[in-house]
Amino acid sequence: SKTKKQHRNLNMIQVCGYPISIFFIVVNEFCERFSYYGMRAVLVLYFKFFLRWDDDLSTSIYHTFVALCYLTPILGAIVADSWLGKFKTIIYLSIVYAIGQVAMAVSAIHDITDTDRDGTPDNMIFHVVMSMVGLFLIALGTGGIKPCVAAFGGDQFGDHQEKQRRTFFSVFYLCINGGSLLSTIITPILRAQECGIYSQQKCYSLAFGVPAALMVVALVVFIAGSGMYYKAEPQGNIMLDVSKCIGFAIKNRYRHRSKQFPKRKHWMDWAEEKYDKLLIAQIKMVLKVLFLYIPLPVFWTLFDQKGSRWTLQATTMDGNFGLLVIQPDQMQTVNPILILTLVPIMDSVVYPLIKKCGLNFTPLKRMTVGMVMAAIAFFCAAVVQLQIDKTLPVFPSSSESQLKILNMDSNPVTVNLPSYPPFTVPAAQVGDLFQKLCAKVALIFHNSSDESTPVHYFNLQVSEKYFTFEGEQILVTVENHHPVSQDVSLTKQMFINGLATAVNVSSPAVDFGLIQPLNYTTYSLVQYGKTTFTLRSGSQSCEFSKEFGYGSSYAFFIPSTLVFGPTCQESITVIEEIKPNSVHMALQIPQYFFITAGEVMFSVTGLEFSYSQAPSNMKAVLQAGWLLTVAIGNFIVLIVAEAAKIPLKWAEYVLFASLLIAMCVLFSIMAYFYTYIDPTEIEAQFKTMTNEDDEKHKNGEIQMLKKGSVNQKDHFNKDKKQTRL
Repeated sequence: SKTKKQHRNLNMIQVCGYPISIFFIVVNEFCERFSYYGMRAVLVLYFKFFLRWDDDLSTSIYHTFVALCYLTPILGAIVADSWLGKFKTIIYLSIVYAIGQVAMAVSAIHDITDTDRDGTPDNMIFHVVMSMVGLFLIALGTGGIKPCVAAFGGDQFGDHQEKQRRTFFSVFYLCINGGSLLSTIITPILRAQECGIYSQQKCYSLAFGVPAALMVVALVVFIAGSGMYYKAEPQGNIMLDVSKCIGFAIKNRYRHRSKQFPKRKHWMDWAEEKYDKLLIAQIKMVLKVLFLYIPLPVFWTLFDQKGSRWTLQATTMDGNFGLLVIQPDQMQTVNPILILTLVPIMDSVVYPLIKKCGLNFTPLKRMTVGMVMAAIAFFCAAVVQLQIDKTLPVFPSSSESQLKILNMDSNPVTVNLPSYPPFTVPAAQVGDLFQKLCAKVALIFHNSSDESTPVHYFNLQVSEKYFTFEGEQILVTVENHHPVSQDVSLTKQMFINGLATAVNVSSPAVDFGLIQPLNYTTYSLVQYGKTTFTLRSGSQSCEFSKEFGYGSSYAFFIPSTLVFGPTCQESITVIEEIKPNSVHMALQIPQYFFITAGEVMFSVTGLEFSYSQAPSNMKAVLQAGWLLTVAIGNFIVLIVAEAAKIPLKWAEYVLFASLLIAMCVLFSIMAYFYTYIDPTEIEAQFKTMTNEDDEKHKNGEIQMLKKGSVNQKDHFNKDKKQTRL
């Protein structure tokens, strides 16, 4: 045929026994996976720190996006097999994909709407709309081409190239993991850079721009090999046939719901009036496996949180590994590294060892153990979160306030606060933090020489305030709006000037500007590590250095007694508002180990088991069902994050782990009653029965023909006799 001839001609162009076209497909897959995982690695931090969403909203949108990425492959497979074909589907959806990546990169350019040039976008709606449109297009593109690229690569091999085809799929899988690993290392580094036209901010636009460029490269490379591909014509999608058959069985069963109609062994048997018995038997086998999928979405509920909740958890931890500083989103690289390590260890060491011990470690048992591993990972995450919570600052609720007293006087001052004993604030120092105060507070200030200071009433309208004073008079009220760092690698700093003259404060990265007497600066972001500030007043200057830890926040008070010179460092009062992150990121490694071990035992084994229990022409249906469990799992995270609103993160981790344990028990019960089958043998039996029926039918027709021919002869002779008469 024409198609076979085309296939034969294309296979003549080979390199080392492989069709040259597959090299374009492999490069395309590597670039596409780099693009997807690189963008996804920094996505939740983009929501939190650029769009300024809280943890729950960031998590919800992240998992909605991931769920869409696993729903659209079903659509892509149907379009490719029924209408456009794999080649055109990949081209068209890759263009959509690239546009989405470009939209994400544009949405992260803060200078577009930063009219006052303070580093913060003034029109956040533009950035939100652009990012949501971009994510929708990416989900449509990456999901749509997911089922097409691997199958299109397999189509390039002839029937005599089975060995080369297997090697291709191994290299193809390696490209997926290689692209994932490199992107989760590189894009967080790009995000940590500072860029901008008018103001320097974290470079999310670069972190999204590089994946966008890689997607364009992937598209160009794929198109470049167009003339060398074997392009199979669309031959219909089995999922549509299966859906129609199931729909007809349900409809027919409903029509014959009356008791006057005899029952049938299986509800799918009601499709026998219209569909082939072999197809119905194949669908029965698939439904048996899909029934086991019911508890599986909860595993993905836990697994995919390594890109959301666990990354947000890492932002409150210390990533300093000595010579190496790890960004919070880079911790995700532990997963692909462990995957590449554990898969060969499991296959060549662990499973054979278990088999030698005489244990029947069936695929369903492996999957059960994998689910337990994932639950253990979340129990580990809960323990880590408990350690983090001990170090986090306590912020007031919407109906409460916090208060700090900064004494700018050169003498100690005593303060009376209702419900608290009198306390003394030393000269040029800050008092203790008072938490959970009501909206209106009466303060009494007096120094040691005069105790007749009048009472001052203040309405605390913001979450935290500094009241700075000298003697009896309030000089300045410093509003402090939750001094939380914008990024784990950045710290927030502010200066309060207690001098009678203006002071200019600057550092190599930040210029605080001129601070007027008895005034203060806004918070500025300073990079993690050691920073040297230069203080200038007229012709006088001095330097002040401070080592900043991850996630810390400080206020620096310049006292009225400051003398410019070498002793400047000792004179400045350092007020530590938020302590540096002290829980190390290395504590996340155990939870990553358990979740990856669970993935190897659950995901790899699950696909292997599913494929072994389904007919050869039903693999696509099972693939669709498997992807659907991933999507449902991500929607469960969305429901818990938005509906449950659990205030304690460790409690949420325990909830998810407990839910998976419950589903694990249910799955183990279902697995206990499951009977393994051989689809090939069942299909062969049906084909044999069909052939026998056909043979009987054929023999019956021959007998009828013979009988008919004798009757015809007799009738002819009879007519002949009558004619003679």
